[in-house]
Amino acid sequence: MMNTAAPASSSNRALAPDELRDAFLHLKETRKLRNRDVAQLLGISEGEALAAFAGERVVRLEPSFVELFEEMPRLGGVMALTRNAAAVHEKDGVFEQMSHDGPVGLALGAIDLRIFYRNWAAGFAVYEPTAHGVMKSLQFFDAQGDAVHKVYLRKHSDHDAFDAFVSRWRMPVQSPVFAVEPAPPAFVERPDGEIDAAALRDAWDAMTDTHQFHGVVRRFGVARTQALRLAGTTRAHRVATDAMRRVLERAAQTRLPIMVFVGNRGMIQIHTGPVTNIRRMGAWINVLDEDFNLHLREDLVASAWAVRKPTSDGIVTSVELFDAAGDNIAMLFGARKPGQPELAGWRELVGALPTIDAASATRAANVPGMTDTEVAR
Repeated sequence: MMNTAAPASSSNRALAPDELRDAFLHLKETRKLRNRDVAQLLGISEGEALAAFAGERVVRLEPSFVELFEEMPRLGGVMALTRNAAAVHEKDGVFEQMSHDGPVGLALGAIDLRIFYRNWAAGFAVYEPTAHGVMKSLQFFDAQGDAVHKVYLRKHSDHDAFDAFVSRWRMPVQSPVFAVEPAPPAFVERPDGEIDAAALRDAWDAMTDTHQFHGVVRRFGVARTQALRLAGTTRAHRVATDAMRRVLERAAQTRLPIMVFVGNRGMIQIHTGPVTNIRRMGAWINVLDEDFNLHLREDLVASAWAVRKPTSDGIVTSVELFDAAGDNIAMLFGARKPGQPELAGWRELVGALPTIDAASATRAANVPGMTDTEVAR
């Protein structure tokens, strides 16, 4: 289970690398926090914190990300981790069927990834001392120093292959400085009245693949949540913000196989299959299965939607979660492959989620402390 930490009130970016290392190690030892949370307390990114240890327990890797990442199958069984601010997706398995088309990559198999290399900026091999020995990992970051993906070795991984990989891709100069770039400007929604909602709905109805939705959003210059809002309730409607917990618990009860997507600007990671061990711990809802772990902060879910998109295989239904900024936290689907219709059990599960009408959602937004879940009760 993960600890959380409030951002520091002042930045420590002016510290020399040795001072930053000392401050980081002191906080990690005294507060028993994870690296990301220690970095937050220091007012720096996780990438900056790791870079400060370059030449010691951290090795900076060449930024030839496509070539080096497609060597992951050599490591054998590992744990792949992708996260955003509200959700962490951990999957055990072997990297298989890796390919790329320009800066977009795929890994297909137990570790199922959609990779956006253009948003990768730095990679590190990490040798982290723990009470149980040295934990080895590969960690990749965007230009803001936020993690896009991590690969952790297990005892049964090929550790010799890992060491050879690090030697092969080690940068000749091990700089302890991570030059953080400003984040891209946030998307600014236009007023709904400026959007041709009827044309957007026509474009929605003309889709033959769920991936075409990204093109619809771009064509009309709308945010994803704005498109859902304008689509009309036959295509998308609000559901309670605890939808993730409801879906996971019901899927576990019925052994219904599902797909769980969690991503960020540089990576999307997917689990396909059943979920079994669902645990709620404080603000976190967790899946704690042998080969799949999910940790999601329900208090950071600002809206949840049941969405129906047309495809050549029929309607495909998803549950999509968003944070207060309108960024996607996670998406859920019924397990399916191209050419197969949607599982009836999945459609029934989504149809049973408590719904929220537009008036209730507006009322919740205007009442401090009221959530969509409370409105739906």
